Amino acid sequence: MIWSHGWALAAVLLLLLFSSALSAAAAALTDVTRSRLVELERKGVTRAARVLELLSQEDRVHAALRISKLIVVMLAGMLGAFAIAGAMTTPLAGAGICAAIVLLFALFGSAMPRAYARIHPERVAVLLARFTALTSHLAGPLAALLDLLARNALGLRRSADQPTVHEELRETIDLHHKEGSVVKNDRDMLGGILAMQELEVSDIMVHRTKMTMIDGDEDPKDIVAKVLKSGHTRIPVWKDTPDNIIGVLHAKNLFAALQKYNGDAAKVDIEDILTPPWFVPDTRAIPDQLNAFLRRKSHFAIVVDEYGEVQGLVTLEDIIEEIVGDIKDEHDAVGIGARPKPDGSYLVDGSVPIRDLNRAFDWELPDEEANTIAGLVIHEARMIPDVGQAFSFHGFRFEILKKRKHQVTALRMTPLKREADGQAAG
Repeated sequence: MIWSHGWALAAVLLLLLFSSALSAAAAALTDVTRSRLVELERKGVTRAARVLELLSQEDRVHAALRISKLIVVMLAGMLGAFAIAGAMTTPLAGAGICAAIVLLFALFGSAMPRAYARIHPERVAVLLARFTALTSHLAGPLAALLDLLARNALGLRRSADQPTVHEELRETIDLHHKEGSVVKNDRDMLGGILAMQELEVSDIMVHRTKMTMIDGDEDPKDIVAKVLKSGHTRIPVWKDTPDNIIGVLHAKNLFAALQKYNGDAAKVDIEDILTPPWFVPDTRAIPDQLNAFLRRKSHFAIVVDEYGEVQGLVTLEDIIEEIVGDIKDEHDAVGIGARPKPDGSYLVDGSVPIRDLNRAFDWELPDEEANTIAGLVIHEARMIPDVGQAFSFHGFRFEILKKRKHQVTALRMTPLKREADGQAAG
């Protein structure tokens, strides 16, 4: 009898070892880094490939590990009860064995292996790769069946709105920023890279209303004066109508021609020094446009819509600014067109891009339906507002300050929380 109870205790210890392996495997698969596994596979660690395969069916593997852990704990409990029954010479002895088993499973069967696996996830995942694969193969069907029964009993269906890889990365970056391990500039740059995948050329282009353009029929002296005043290196040149762009005037070519004719602008034939215009569709994805810039070794393009009408222009600098923020030199206007006021409000130009405001002030204004802050107000108000009108949405109060024809050119933005605090103080 004592012999049989001894074997029961030995079996409990074996199940303890099994529980420890299950806990370590689950923790390792949760914290393991795919890029690190790929690097290990490249170095010849064959089990790293098996871990990557397990991660491709992560839900099934974790479910199998959970159901296996449950079975192990149940068996350990049954065998422990049997061992305790044989050692019940006194109530104190039985209670001692019971406490010892619970402590062993809590400490060595769960807490310690999980802690070690979280510190060395790749090492543990590779070491237990075969064990995890075998457990998934054996317990996977049972886990899937139980999951199916539970979902049917509760009337649940799998959600189709699974986060994309980019969304998960963005959420991870935001989390690390809130925890202080990623500074704001780094977060903005990483977020800008991820946001590029969702943007089109029309989202970042300089709109035609803001383009500096030159009429090719103007006097060459006037053209030289406009180039000097503009501060731009490249300027589109049109003829007859602004939609008929015949070329791009490069300041370097213009000044070379002036030098050739000893500064006599009247002798310069502007059309002879123009470079051919490059037209790109406004629906082209930003990564595709970036690759196109690199292939052509050019960084200036005219943006047109599906009818061939000029919508604006895009440069390589515009794309880079989506990653690093505004790039200002001595010829650029300072600021993004938003000026904080002492009362907590902001005076904002209507043409300021929403993404620039979000980046500069850590706001979360939506930019899916509109690119500029004026466009957002018009979209939300479902009308073209008049000066003096005010609207509240997305956590701000928007007051229209200036308007030109149908275009909102200036507005005041006041955070609603700050506005409420001011009213309460008054």
